Amino acid sequence: MPDPSASADLLDRLALPELARSAARIQPELTTLRRKLHQVPEIALDLPRTRELLLGALDGLPLELTLGKELSSITAVLHGGRPGPAVLLRADMDALPVQENVRVPYASRIPGQMHACGHDLHMAALVGATRLLAERQAELPGDVVLMFQPGEEGAGGAQLMVDAGVLEAAGRRVVAAYALHVASALLPNGVVAARPGPMLAASDTLWVTLRGRGGHGSSPHSALDPVPALCEAVLALQTMVTRRLDAFDPVVLTVGTLNAGTAANVIPDEARFSATLRSFSERSRDLAHTEALRVVRGVAAAHGLEAVAEVEPGYPVTVNDPVEAAFAAGLATRLLGPERYAEMPQPIAGSEDFGVLAALVPSAFVMLGAVPTDGRDPFTAPYNHSPDAEFDDSVLADGAALLAGLALGRLARG
Repeated sequence: MPDPSASADLLDRLALPELARSAARIQPELTTLRRKLHQVPEIALDLPRTRELLLGALDGLPLELTLGKELSSITAVLHGGRPGPAVLLRADMDALPVQENVRVPYASRIPGQMHACGHDLHMAALVGATRLLAERQAELPGDVVLMFQPGEEGAGGAQLMVDAGVLEAAGRRVVAAYALHVASALLPNGVVAARPGPMLAASDTLWVTLRGRGGHGSSPHSALDPVPALCEAVLALQTMVTRRLDAFDPVVLTVGTLNAGTAANVIPDEARFSATLRSFSERSRDLAHTEALRVVRGVAAAHGLEAVAEVEPGYPVTVNDPVEAAFAAGLATRLLGPERYAEMPQPIAGSEDFGVLAALVPSAFVMLGAVPTDGRDPFTAPYNHSPDAEFDDSVLADGAALLAGLALGRLARG
């Protein structure tokens, strides 16, 4: 673990009040950029209008740019004026297939698509951090890789960018990576939250098809009905979670789809369901996969059915390196004040493909409350991914300063 006195000395040397003042000066421009991005939400890996807006915002800065060919990514490298390591700052770019209900002048102009997870704020904050770092380029003891990543919402953009060499974009592997994620609920406006260890869950999908023999609903004895077996399997999986897995290394299993039959009096040939599996360690993740498949196949066998079942791996657990998490906590406390940082008692069951980076280099992923300050209760406000989710872009300056401070501080550590 880092020496607390050494960390305090480092944070004092970063001139954090001036960094915060510089960020406050560009808040209006970051707000304008965020609202432009909010109006043109794009999904998955192909985000041409989003990338065009970002390139315009980065124009004129002393950056070495690489544009993705298979996806609309931007990798920008800011080379410091002094020798040192390289660090990475990441912002995700993609939106969600959600119809926006929020009535704001800058609402989405694309039907059925919305920045419901705050990625528009992430991009604007990273542009702001890039500007702050560029102003201090001569003092930078190393390089900063700015990773603007499409396809976080299920398309695996982080792995694609890793495969394309984003971790080595500065000419050598980055020694640390940082990301910030806003929340439209749960955290009060402007409060930063993080924790060491597991920060976000792994997310995998269980796909199941139970195959029997169809027949007339009046004569179930002459058929092999997959519907009761489907119902039994769904309930057995819930029991499996509580009986086969450690309550202190939890797993969340939620069945999200059920499909069977075409008519009330017809026994179908097959029935299908799918479920999401969330876990917080590789041990519980592997055990949940094994046990879920065992349960489903066992139920099918008891009913004389064939089970076609598989677990589709998704994003890994996002794990905050203890040293980097402690550094991020200290920086947020010094930059924003002790009342603006809260250590999370447990991880979040949502998932993120920043976990791909965190598995490869020491990393810290931090949350930033962006609940509008209009009197609404953070604990009842619509949360990320809701069509009613609303994010307060007044937090952009703090987000930009925090990201820039993380890069500055890590470079200063050598």
